[in-house]
Amino acid sequence: MRLPFVFVLLTVMIDAMGIGLVMPIMPQLIVEVQGGTLADAALWGGVLSTAFAAMQFVFGPILGNLSDAYGRRRVLLVSLFVMALDYVVMAIAGSIWLLLLGRIVGGITAATHATAAAFMADVSKPEDKAANFGLLGAAFGMGFVLGPVMGGLLAEYGTRAPFWAAAALSALSFGLGLMVMPETVTDKTRRAFNLRRANPVNALKAIAALPGVRPLLWVYFLYSVSIYVYPAIWSYFTTERFGWSPQMIGLSLGIYGIGMAAVQGGLIRPATRHLGERMTIICGMGFEVISFALLAFLTNGTIALMLIPITALGAVITPALQALTSRATPDSQQGELQGVLTSLHALSMVISPLLMTSVFPDFRPFC
Repeated sequence: MRLPFVFVLLTVMIDAMGIGLVMPIMPQLIVEVQGGTLADAALWGGVLSTAFAAMQFVFGPILGNLSDAYGRRRVLLVSLFVMALDYVVMAIAGSIWLLLLGRIVGGITAATHATAAAFMADVSKPEDKAANFGLLGAAFGMGFVLGPVMGGLLAEYGTRAPFWAAAALSALSFGLGLMVMPETVTDKTRRAFNLRRANPVNALKAIAALPGVRPLLWVYFLYSVSIYVYPAIWSYFTTERFGWSPQMIGLSLGIYGIGMAAVQGGLIRPATRHLGERMTIICGMGFEVISFALLAFLTNGTIALMLIPITALGAVITPALQALTSRATPDSQQGELQGVLTSLHALSMVISPLLMTSVFPDFRPFC
């Protein structure tokens, strides 16, 4: 199982790299295909991001249920294949509508992380789930750090180069998976696909009805909304409060990404072994509350930068939450659970930017 395990981690990292690769060139690309000003490009950028998140919300449970019925291997490989084609379409897109179509398809096929998490749940012992989910988070974090760096370098060769690179990475991942990925859904755990149950509302009801799971879903959703403050307003907040340049903002996010990867890849296993998942979540929440409170009043950018590794300690929350919910969910519903978590995360990606950006102007005088 070693090669499949490595493949799943690489797939999650490559998925995150693919997202990050195209971030540096999106403003210029939108202006290139649509015309207009940078402000117009920002508006369209919001539309593209919202379309991606909306498709994740709708199709996360559908793909999760499909993986419970037809297997992790098939869903993951089809997602990677379509994702590679989608990046090719975006690389040659000559209109904003084709870019929008690409983001819609990308949101639909963004099942790699959820399916990878379901695979981890299938092959992990109960006591190892938090640590293995942490490794997934670490792989995603490293990909998200490396992606923008590579995207910025590749942008020297044109606005389309990062899309071709993302397509190549997805295609390579597909080829590797074709060779090494086993099927972990057996006849014993396979569950017939039900389209009515696969819609986000009914899937959420089915998972929330499991004993002890509903409160965990609420915690996961509220935490996702809160932690999305970083991509939502971090650049605006640090510019206003500390006068940071774009390079300094990028550095701070890179430090956070590396810290998060280190915490989820190395700290989560001893934390859950000694504290258990529940106490690990509580301690992580404590770190987050203290970090956010300090950031609200800090006026020194150097101290804020030094605080980032401490803030990253809160990254133990997500894998510990995933482990608790996974242990409370039958083996036949692991894909459905991960689809629901993907859907909740996508919903937070829609709600949080609207919430955080709307309250930011009211608090700006205190900056």
